[in-house]
Amino acid sequence: MTAVSLRARALRLLALREHSRAELQRKLAPYAPDADALRALLDECAQRGWLDADRFAASLVHRRGGRFGAARITQELRSHGIDDEGIARALAGAEGDADEAARALRALRRRHPEPAADLKSYARQQRFLRARGFAADAVRAALKAHNTGAALADDDTDA
Repeated sequence: MTAVSLRARALRLLALREHSRAELQRKLAPYAPDADALRALLDECAQRGWLDADRFAASLVHRRGGRFGAARITQELRSHGIDDEGIARALAGAEGDADEAARALRALRRRHPEPAADLKSYARQQRFLRARGFAADAVRAALKAHNTGAALADDDTDA
């Protein structure tokens, strides 16, 4: 069995997708001989541009943006150790992120193609959107548009 170097493990992980520094540190810690070696490797990765917090944040926003609201994405970025300024830059730079209500409507129509038939199904749809991290006003606008069959300004689905 061949021993894989710590650097090779880091490069393999970074080749798959972007990682935050905290996430990469957590994944590599069991294989590191000591904390100083791991810290030095992470510093080298950052210096070479292989590990970038802004690029990671933008990647996560791109992956999650169509299905989740800003609150959920913000919470996930914080759990990865991204600071508030990095979160704001990533959310502001998100493509097609002009209207959270339109994104909520798209997510709702994917999960619940039919309008709510009664209050129980309306509440279920509302809980679905709130659990996905959409703001309350975006949820209200999406539910109203979905249940009336209307389209929001930024909505590109078939109404």
